[in-house]
Parts: sequence; structure tokens; C-alpha cells
Amino acid sequence: MSFHSTAAQLVTLAAEGEEHGGNHESLSPLLTGGAAFVILMLLLWVTTRFNRDR
Repeated sequence: MSFHSTAAQLVTLAAEGEEHGGNHESLSPLLTGGAAFVILMLLLWVTTRFNRDR
């Protein structure tokens, strides 16, 4: 496969995805972003607890 044909296939796939909206009805962006933020803050807290040499 050449780069050009791969890129053309990806553009076609992306254009088909735009027709359906791309979002699932049960996924709330606010809830998803909030959960990701909480998980990242928890990981940051755990990391800083193990790094006591500073």
C-alpha cells in the first residue's frame, strides 16, 4: 500500500463517521471529562506519595 492510497482510505472513513455524529447517546462529555480528571488527580497523588525523597 502506498501512502497516498492509505491517506485516501482514512479520509473516506473519516467522512463516513461525520454523518452519524460520532457521539454515543449514553456518553456525557462532562461526565467523561470529570472522571478522567479525577483519575489523573488520583494517579498524581499516588505518584507524589511514593516520591518522598524530594
